[in-house]
Amino acid sequence: MKIKQLYFVVVFLTIMLNLEAQDDTDAVIIGHVVSGGEHIPFVNIYLEDSNHGTTTDVTGHYMMVDLPLGEYTLVARMIGYEIQKKQISLKSGETLEINFDLNETRIRVNEVVVTGTKTFKRQTESAVIVNVLDRKTIKNVAAQTVSETLNFQPGLRMEVDCQTCNYSQLRMNGLGGAYSQILVNGRSVFSPLTGLYGLEQLPAEMVERIEVVRGGASALYGSSAIGGTVNIITQMPQRNSYEITSSNSVVGDGAADYMVNGTLTALSQRRNTGVALYTSLRQRDAYDHNNDNFSELPALRNNSFGLNTFFNVSERQKIEANFSSMHEYRYGGEMTDGPAYLAKQSEERTHNVLMGGLDYEITSDNYNTTFVVYVAGQYTTRDHFTGIAPYDESELQQYNNNPPYGNSKNYTLQAGTQLNQTLNNFLSGTNVLTFGAEYLTDDVYDEIEAYNYLIDQNSRNFGAFAQSDWEVFRKLNLLSGVRADKHNFVNEIIINPRVSLLYKPNENTQLRLSWSTGFRAPQAFDADMHIAFAGGGIQTVSLADDLKEERSQSLSTSLNWDKPTEKHIYGITLEGFYTRLQNAFILEETGKDTEGNSLMEKRNGGLSNVFGGTFEARANYNRLFQIEGGITLQRSRHEEPVEWSEQLLGTKDYLRSPDAYGYFTTSWTPGNRFSASLSGIYTGSMLVPHYGLAGDPGTPGQDVLFNSPEYLDVTLKLAYIINFKRLDSSFELFGGAGNLLNQYQDDFDTGRFRDSGYVYGPARPQTFFFGLRLFN
Repeated sequence: MKIKQLYFVVVFLTIMLNLEAQDDTDAVIIGHVVSGGEHIPFVNIYLEDSNHGTTTDVTGHYMMVDLPLGEYTLVARMIGYEIQKKQISLKSGETLEINFDLNETRIRVNEVVVTGTKTFKRQTESAVIVNVLDRKTIKNVAAQTVSETLNFQPGLRMEVDCQTCNYSQLRMNGLGGAYSQILVNGRSVFSPLTGLYGLEQLPAEMVERIEVVRGGASALYGSSAIGGTVNIITQMPQRNSYEITSSNSVVGDGAADYMVNGTLTALSQRRNTGVALYTSLRQRDAYDHNNDNFSELPALRNNSFGLNTFFNVSERQKIEANFSSMHEYRYGGEMTDGPAYLAKQSEERTHNVLMGGLDYEITSDNYNTTFVVYVAGQYTTRDHFTGIAPYDESELQQYNNNPPYGNSKNYTLQAGTQLNQTLNNFLSGTNVLTFGAEYLTDDVYDEIEAYNYLIDQNSRNFGAFAQSDWEVFRKLNLLSGVRADKHNFVNEIIINPRVSLLYKPNENTQLRLSWSTGFRAPQAFDADMHIAFAGGGIQTVSLADDLKEERSQSLSTSLNWDKPTEKHIYGITLEGFYTRLQNAFILEETGKDTEGNSLMEKRNGGLSNVFGGTFEARANYNRLFQIEGGITLQRSRHEEPVEWSEQLLGTKDYLRSPDAYGYFTTSWTPGNRFSASLSGIYTGSMLVPHYGLAGDPGTPGQDVLFNSPEYLDVTLKLAYIINFKRLDSSFELFGGAGNLLNQYQDDFDTGRFRDSGYVYGPARPQTFFFGLRLFN
């Protein structure tokens, strides 16, 4: 407790020393912002390194009053346009007229990001490389959910791991889903249970952008950030707007998938208060690919609602809040009417998820100190069924009398504080010091009485961190930090340092080097809570009694280069990464229970290594044609074989981890109305475990370690916009096709005893879609 008390005393004294009253100065700036001869409304205008700012009104004009005196940089910024800066001198009683003429962006290579350092920085100035998926890219790849967007980032790969329920996970730099920290608006509200289906349940329309930090350089976020961090940043109001999108898809040979999304943003007249509302509805039929009357895509009924809002209480105080509610019904298995337990094999899930957060931020008068207090959380209830009806009549009667229904309850709560202190003359450079402390608790209860299956887990973690972001001189930045965690499943306090170096030999080039350590607590994660079908029964995961925490060391280096000219821009990124895991978590089959169900145990498996490299390239010609792509080459190996099956010898290679995977996106925009985009996801061969059942025609006779074929999942989208100037609105018609090459898996197991984990390839078969969008 003494450490906590000392921390809060330091925070309080720092704020008190920096909060000073500010007098009226009568220093005024007026002006307008144009692009291509037209005025632009709702452009952000602000003094750099200060909290003084405004936005242009509906006519593209702005005014700022009572500004601080002295030399400043005035910035005009709006998503979709190049940032412009002007040096100004503010004097008491004087009015300046400053006008801006902005150019539309080609490729966004210098967005403001927050995930790499927990403070706002430009991409080219961050010592930790941060990739950004913006709304334009999300629309171009025709993504309906957050899970469908993440493949279009280097080093990331979304995979479906269950033929029946379509449970999926995100893999980063060759590591499984439990090694990735998923954040919503910077907060760790994605619990292990939420991670099973959560990325597919979040509609893409709610997202403003997604920031990705690959590798252990994101260790300031605590346990589970070994593989990297994904920060899903939802929309905040920037202007008064609305958007309604209706999308209709035909999946495979006729299954329907319908989705409608709506967003509404509003700002007060003074633009110091605003709200963004979104809602979504999705209905998808079950899809059977191999005509055995068992689905490969489950039926979905999903609806969600949410809001983001902010209140600028004063020039130096801000409150932000967000809330969302989601309901989803999911059913996969035998395609028959009636309750789930009467099906020969099925999985049924009904989720209700509430999620929200609240941030309060106060800044000192000299804008060198910022203090943030935040709280966030989620609450999930889930009713579920997972069962296979036996052949034997007496066993079937017993099964029907006590069907394997279950229920889950899960809550996550995070609360913390953060203090940022800027030292402007720190050894001839500028240093931003960041101190923080946070408490995170997650409680999950998941039970199926018929299987004697129970997870009753309460994890609690208190973490404190300190960071120095030191710009030694204009070309060199040194980022160093340390985080201390006390987890209730680990006996001692765990200390994890990290160091990152950024060197900019010229304005177009950044060289980075990062080293960090991390850990994962010995607890159940998302994959451990998924009950699969395998070997003629179910397959469950338990934790070894002597399971210890997993430790990591990560090293990465990268070269980033972009060259802009008058009509085009092109660039490349090269990155190498290496992660060494100590006491690595592994899954090994330990036998079968009295009912013939497969038992897997999560154990410590010694050392393992993940290493490889990523290459990215991007280009844009005259804002007409843009192309971007990336390829990752890697190896993931244990130093000792892992016995995933009792029937076969173990393997040192990671399962479901291809040595090569990548993506590409292209877009063609010949004018303001028509656009076309072509995108694709490449996945190389990987080892996929296949559990067999002797005597069953729908499965192999024994367990097999299968080398999957490589595949390319290509999506085409065409769109045309019609403008209605009298209504101040536009209407977009769009259509296209997903999995154009139709490379959907063609060797699924069949029947009630199928191995539901034997899945690879594109997430859906060839799909044709069309829709419309109304917006202003």
